[in-house]
Order: sequence, then C-alpha cells, then structure tokens
Amino acid sequence: MGDCTLCGLPTPEPPHASSDIDGEYCCRGCLTVARTLDEQPEEAPVDEHLDTGPAAADVEGAEAYLDVSGMHCATCEQFLETTATDVAGVRAAEASYTSGMMQVVYDPDQTGLTAVAEGVSTHGYDARERADTGEDDDQQAVGRLLVGGFFGMMTMMWYILFLYPVYLGIGPGGGLVNLSGPAGGYLFANVWVMVTVVLGYTGYPLLRGAVVSLRVGHPNMDLLVAVAATTAYVYSTIAMLLGQVDVYFDIAIVVVLAVTIGDYYQERVRRRATSRIAAITDERSETARRRTAAGTETIDHSEIDGRDELVVQEGERVPVDGSVVEGTGAVDEALVTGESLPITKGPGDEVIGGGTLVDGGLVVRADEEPTSTADRLVETLWNVQSGVAGPQRLVDRIATVFVPLVFVLAVLTTVGHLAFGSGTTPALLTGLTVLVVSCPCALGLATPMAVAAGIRDALADGIVITDKGVLETATEIETVAFDKTGTLTTGEMAVRDVVGDDGTLAYAAAIEQFATHPVAEAIVDAGTPRDDPVTDFENYPGQGVGATVGDREVLVGGHFLMADRGWTIPSEFEDRYRSAPADTVPSYVGWNGRVRGVVVAGDEFRPEWESVLNELAETYRVVVITGDDPGAARRLDDHPAVDEVFAGVPPEAKAAVVEQLTATETVAMVGDGSNDAPALAAADVGIAMERGTRLAVDAADVVVTTDTLTPVPSVFETTRGTRRRVRENLGWAFLYNGIAVPLAVAGVLNPLFAAVAMATSSLLVVLNSTRAVRSRPVADRR
Repeated sequence: MGDCTLCGLPTPEPPHASSDIDGEYCCRGCLTVARTLDEQPEEAPVDEHLDTGPAAADVEGAEAYLDVSGMHCATCEQFLETTATDVAGVRAAEASYTSGMMQVVYDPDQTGLTAVAEGVSTHGYDARERADTGEDDDQQAVGRLLVGGFFGMMTMMWYILFLYPVYLGIGPGGGLVNLSGPAGGYLFANVWVMVTVVLGYTGYPLLRGAVVSLRVGHPNMDLLVAVAATTAYVYSTIAMLLGQVDVYFDIAIVVVLAVTIGDYYQERVRRRATSRIAAITDERSETARRRTAAGTETIDHSEIDGRDELVVQEGERVPVDGSVVEGTGAVDEALVTGESLPITKGPGDEVIGGGTLVDGGLVVRADEEPTSTADRLVETLWNVQSGVAGPQRLVDRIATVFVPLVFVLAVLTTVGHLAFGSGTTPALLTGLTVLVVSCPCALGLATPMAVAAGIRDALADGIVITDKGVLETATEIETVAFDKTGTLTTGEMAVRDVVGDDGTLAYAAAIEQFATHPVAEAIVDAGTPRDDPVTDFENYPGQGVGATVGDREVLVGGHFLMADRGWTIPSEFEDRYRSAPADTVPSYVGWNGRVRGVVVAGDEFRPEWESVLNELAETYRVVVITGDDPGAARRLDDHPAVDEVFAGVPPEAKAAVVEQLTATETVAMVGDGSNDAPALAAADVGIAMERGTRLAVDAADVVVTTDTLTPVPSVFETTRGTRRRVRENLGWAFLYNGIAVPLAVAGVLNPLFAAVAMATSSLLVVLNSTRAVRSRPVADRR
C-alpha cells in the first residue's frame, strides 16, 4: 500500500489509476482532479518561500502550541521565534501573526511548556498555554485608550485655551496666562506630565514595536509612528526646559491616539471573527471509551493505542481513524470529508476520526498508528497558513528606506546650514523642522484609516476583513472556488419530493419524530404527524424505522428494509426510489405490508446561490470543489455560471486542488467547514461563512457573518475599494512630503508651520477615508 500522488493519503489495494495519467490515487475523486488539472501533482511548482515549520522539518521533541498576544506584524514573528529558540531546551519555534499562535518543539527533559511561555513573554508579549487571551488583551487595550483619551483631551484643552492663541499671535495666553511666568511654568509642567503618560502608557505597544523592528533589523510602521511622536516629545521637553514657549506635545498626542485607536478597532474586529487553532476542542474527541474484558473504560485521547477497540455511541464523535468491528450506524463525516449525507457504516467499513455517529452504535478498532483526520487537518492548516507569508505591507516596505532617509536628511540639513553661516540654534531648528514636517503622521494614518473605512463598509454588508494582507491581492483575483456542502447549500436536510397515497408524509412524520437521523428531522419539519398513538417504535440502524401508528404497522426506510420484511413495492414507487438524484436520500413509506409512497430528502441549495454565481461569473472564472460524487454534482456541472467542478475530492485534496490552481492563477476560496480550512488558507484569498466551524473562520482572510452568500460579490468590490483608498491616501502623503520637505530643508518653514501642515495633511487623509469605499451595498443586491 502506497501513498496517493495527489493528497498523500494511503491508497487501497489495488490503487485507483488510469492509463492517461501517471500516479496512484486513494480514490476516484483524486484521480479525476489530477486528470482534470492535466498535471502531475508531484511536479507542481514549489513555492521557494514556503517554510513548512518545525513539525514538518521533523525536529525531534515535544510539539505544542502557545497563544501569544501582542503580535501585529511580521517583525513580531521574527522576534518571538528568536526569543523562543534562546530558551534552553527549545529546538525550534515558528510564530504566526495570522493565527496569534506559536508552534514550539522542545525537549521535555530540559524544559516545560510553562517555562517556554515565560521565556517568550518579554517586551510586552504574553505567551500562554492553549488559552484564549483575547479578553485580557481587550481589557488592556481599552485601559490604555481610556487613560490616553482622558489625558490627551486635557492636554488639547490647555493647548486651545492657552498655547494656540500665543502661537497665532493673539497675545500671551490669550490674555489669560503669561507663559513666560510661574503660571506658564506650571502649565507646561502639567502638559508634560500628561503627554508623558499618553506616550509612555498608551503608546507603549507602538514604542515596543519600534524597538522590536530595530532588533530584528526590519524598520516598520511602528518605527515611523514612534519617530514622529518621540521627536515631537523630546524636542518639546528640551524647549520647555530652556524656557521656550513653542512646544509640540500636541503632535505626540495626535499621533499616538490616532494610530492606537485605529489599531484597536481593527484588532477587535479581527478577533471577533477569528478563533485559534488550539480552541478546536469541541470539534474532536478529547476522550474515548476503550472496550476491555470487564466492560469499558474511559481514556484520554492521547492514550489510545493501535488496535484498541473503541465504543462509539449515538451522538458521539469517532475518536480516531479506524475500522468497524461491530455494530451498524450512520456516520456524518461532513466536518472532515464534506460529504453532504450521513454514510451507513458496518463491520469492515473504515471510519474517519472526527466524524459524528448520528444513528446506531459502533465498535471501532483504531488503526495501528492511531491518528485523527480532523487533527491532521489542523496540522495541515498550520503548515499552509503559517508557512506562506502574505504580501509585505506597502508602508512597511517604504519605512525601510523612508525612516533612515529622513534622519540622514535632517542631519545633512543641520550641517549644511551651519556650513553656510547659520547660527547653531537656527541650524538645529531647521533640522528639527525637517523631522517634524517629515513626521509620517499622514503616512502612518493612510493605511489604518483606509482599512478602518473598508472594515466599516464591509461590516455594514455583513463582511469582516480579518487580514489586511488581502488588500494586496483582492484586485488580482481570477478564479473564485466554492465548496458545495454548507456553502452553496444550506447544509441541512429538507424534503424535496413526496409521491404516493394521501397520508404518506403524515404517517412518516408520526414515527420519524422518535428518530434522530437527519432525514427524520427533515420529514418531521415537512409534515404534520398523525394524531394516532405511536407504539412499539423500532430503530433498524442503517435501514430505517418502524412502529405501530393507531392500528397500522408502519415502516419508513430503504429498499433493503422493505425487501427483508417481504413488503410489496409497486413498480411506480420503486422507479421513483431508484431515480432519486445522487445527492438525495429516498425513503419508502408503507403500512400493512405494502409500500404506499416515497419521500425524497436532500441538502437544499441556498435560494441565492444562482444569482451570486451569475454575478461573479461576469468577472471571474467560477469553480466548485466538493466531496460529493460526480452524480451529486451534476447539477452544478451543467450550470452556465460554473466553469469547472471538482467532485469526489477528499479533505486533504481540497488544499491540493487550490494549490494547483494558484500555480497558474490568483484564487479566492469560499467555504465553511473544517475540511475547507486548509483550502481557505492555501488560497490567495480565503472567504469563510461564520456559521461554519471556527477552524474555517480562523483560516480565512474574510468572513461573511450572515447566513447567506449575497455578500460574497461585495467582498471583492469592498477590498478593491479599500486598496484604492489606501493608495489615494499614500499618494497624498507622499505629495505632501514631496512639497513640504524641500521647503523645510531650504529653511522656509518653521516648526509651527510644519506642525500645522502635517496636521492638515493628516486631516485630509481622515476625510478621504470617511467616504464609502464601495459603490453598491449588499442591500441593493437583494
């Protein structure tokens, strides 16, 4: 037995293969995908920037995940990885800003996970063992903003009442206070204390980010903001001590509060829509019941050994991959495989760890190396999501050149003016003017304010942008790929058709109200049970149900149940039963020894699915990736808005299909289940339905918070508009610097005018960002 050429899963004996394409495959779905792509999967282009992480690199040691608060850029990842590997016993570490986590491999004989977390918790970062730090982070951020807002408001009030009138030439303190006297000294001392609190406490994360960027040699946005705020603060402090009245503490206040508010707003929205990989405890089985000679015993998931026999009862998840040795039951594997219908399992059938037993009871023998497909999906997601870095922020790239350039220019300007005969104070003041006028306040606000505007408009449409990196790729999308089950469909069973005698649905509902199968729920929702008493209810696992309704014996189930009982099946009902679409479950309904009708239930398509696909098809190539077999996907294959359908695709192969597509085109993936998470992460833009699993939401760049597909087209319009607004803001910021900096170098400007010009530039950026970024809200599409 080998491995599948496409997805790497074990192949059956004999494997699926074809003469028109090389390789051996685990299922017909993988074979079909490989043939459709017409490309050897193992020869797919390899991203040379892909870092598969410590786990994939086969580093020996215990592997664990830490929640880390405080990360907000790629430089944070670099710094934390270096810090973690400096801890004794840590052999490898990989941080992911996207997921807010760090993966570590360590020697448990030398250190413990608690010690590793303590070692990483430095410079304001807080690492914890598999704990949700979001609430604590939010409280700290709110506290910083409340303190900064209060003292910032007090500072600006004093500026408006006492300082701005002097700067505008109205008179000392506007006739209220003589700034050169004791009262002025008291005023400046109070302003200095309040600004120090705002800069040191509220602005601490920004200052920390600046220090971190210098330590890793990667100047970023935080460094730009820190330079702006601290330059104004340091100069103003020196000027105050020298008895001057021209101070620029207000610049430090505006820079720190504006950027902090923008960052807090974005982080709050992102955290509300995402969850961390370590929080998937409810999507896998933490314990299992192992069968023993004396009965059963409850064991931890990690204690499961190969060939253990595990007892799984109705409503429970299958702990690990294995095969059924006893019992019969219907297993819902949609979480893992994407299959829209529960599958009946019996002795000899394989089951997937993470599937839910919705009917019956099973005894499962674990594989020799017990693993869970759900757990493997988590690992796949980590490798894809954290290994492939998103596009570098445009402003961060600019910062690597802009910040050093400004410092060099300020020094050269000071030296130049000294060389041409200016006094020391005028020369220093001119150099400081260059720093102030170049203060990247507008540049610092350009991206967060535009992104905040995009987030605002997106939220109004039921869209949450969880990764600003998507703004770099949204306009390049060529193909939009959809998962079927739970995305294009509702993910819930509903009755599609009823044929037969009067009372067929009423009799079926009368006994199905006592069953727990998804088909039973659909029948009960569609029909009104008869008032007759129901007695002698009997469940036939994998076949159907039966009971006595009034004075009639009633059966609801499949062909095998009716045939086994010797009941008559009229040809008209047998034909309808056998002609039911492949993505439905037909059930015979009969009483007193004869089939009287057929009820057909299936996963319903969303009412808006066609209009959404038709709208997207005007601009993009539309494909569908599904775990259903080709027969169940035929309706999609024949739809004019769908360019291609990949059917019968197992979970790991979904990511492989997306990776193959992204090798030649820019792809957006829309999905909702955990089986979609690796594909969402592998896509250039991942769009998750929030009603789906937390793992899928965590993997996505964009989350649709409404239970409808209608906002999906607006995702692309909003992200394009946001990126356009970012470029407009940056364009203005650079135009401002292009004019103001030469004037400052020439000595034409003074610090006061430079501060006014900078504030005006920032105001224009803010005003531009208040405009809507998309032309048509979702409400107009309905």
